Amino acid sequence: MKMDFLKRLKGIGATSLLLSIYTTLAFHFPAFRSVLANTESGWNGVLIFVSVVLLMLAVNYFFYYLLLYSGRAVGKAIIAFSLIGDAISLYFINTYEVLITANMMGNVFNTRYSEASGFLSWSALLYVLFLGVLPCIWLFANKTLYSTFKRFLANIGVALLIVVAVLLANMRNVLWIDNNSTELGSLLMPWSYTVNTVRYFNKVKERNKKEILLPDANIVTDSKDVCVLIIGESARRQNFSLYGYERNTNPLLAGDSVKTYIANSAATFTTAAVKAILDHKNTGELYEILPNYLYRTGVDVVWRSCNWGEPPLHIEKAYPQRKLEEMYPHAAGYDGIMLEGLEEEIKNCDKDKQLIVLHCSTSHGPTYSKKYPAEFGVFTPVCETVEMSEADREELMNAYDNTIVYTDYLVHSVIEVLKKFPDRRCCMLFVSDHGESLGEDNLFMHGLPMKMAPREQYEIPFIVWQQDKETAMKDLDEVGQYHVFHSVMNYLGIESPIYNEELNIFVKAGSN
Repeated sequence: MKMDFLKRLKGIGATSLLLSIYTTLAFHFPAFRSVLANTESGWNGVLIFVSVVLLMLAVNYFFYYLLLYSGRAVGKAIIAFSLIGDAISLYFINTYEVLITANMMGNVFNTRYSEASGFLSWSALLYVLFLGVLPCIWLFANKTLYSTFKRFLANIGVALLIVVAVLLANMRNVLWIDNNSTELGSLLMPWSYTVNTVRYFNKVKERNKKEILLPDANIVTDSKDVCVLIIGESARRQNFSLYGYERNTNPLLAGDSVKTYIANSAATFTTAAVKAILDHKNTGELYEILPNYLYRTGVDVVWRSCNWGEPPLHIEKAYPQRKLEEMYPHAAGYDGIMLEGLEEEIKNCDKDKQLIVLHCSTSHGPTYSKKYPAEFGVFTPVCETVEMSEADREELMNAYDNTIVYTDYLVHSVIEVLKKFPDRRCCMLFVSDHGESLGEDNLFMHGLPMKMAPREQYEIPFIVWQQDKETAMKDLDEVGQYHVFHSVMNYLGIESPIYNEELNIFVKAGSN
């Protein structure tokens, strides 16, 4: 009996189970802590927590069993490397409160030894020794007994059934999973650094991908022109009082003589929608986008962003949020940081033509109440929970409408800056990337395929202001995101074979 028990302990199933339990207990505590912090009390919170624990036990078991059965000694080596990687990752998460994201893996691969050595400490050594090396010694010392193929199929089949059962039990928590997947995925070892390593190198590959150049363009006017393109985030048209919304969410723009157009987005998620705003036509190819094209043509192009998801930029003045916070540390925290130094940027421009793009994140959920400064909290009380399906509908709408009030301020502030340059032809275009569901038909946020998406996810604002008396705006029944490319080209006096007058909103005054 004793020999049978020891034999079972050395079996591949027992080894895989022990490794799975160990990984779950030793390395997944930060993830479990995150789950507890992002779920509310009640049975649903318990279900989510228990489901995450069971899911990780089953997934870890599946891959450990698969590696040991198919790889034998090689499989053990891969598991050993992962255990040491888990220990190192846990050290950085616990010590520096980092998230193991694709950007973080980029930092790892781009860090010099002199910089990396600064993180070495006795604590790091203890993490690696006790949580990584010692389990590896046990793994290799354990003479694993391998099972038959039939038992192999049975074991991994049971693991997969548990995974499927857990997922089916959490169908109503799809929104919670979507909202918390980034943070949770960055805390689960070894999946955080393995998946995000792949994502990082895919980003590098995409960034280095050669775009299809457009035909050479020419600047054909000698006026000094400035165009500011503001790309909104998740701003749906029906919550703008400029479009008839009963709440006054646009108190400032109402007095700015802006023109509004009815518009629909080309997609319901950021990467595709932003590409559409910057593309000259609807295509799945990576053509030269507007900022790159104008920069190559000789236009001064500035990109300021508190968001992400744009196609690769090949311009000199590209300022992501991190860079902006370094430049203006006193203004960090909200999209208003993109307004800092904007007037000076225009004043110091030494070229006749200038395009400035501001990429906002203002209305992105689920934490709408954290996307604007306190003074813009016009509508109260506001929703504070990230579990939007459990939120009070009025509080959720209050928080979202406050982001539109803040957007109103941002767009108005850009117009006020442009008014300070009466000697230049200035225009402003505000276009949202997509809309947002706020509980209609029990849907939240965005991202549904266009064929299935409700109108809340694709009906967007398209707002234009310009101060040139010789220029007017066409009266069009409807426009789209592809109008941006050609309208900016027209306003800045750029001539190109790919220019499409049908997608231009500007016209000489008196000829509309």
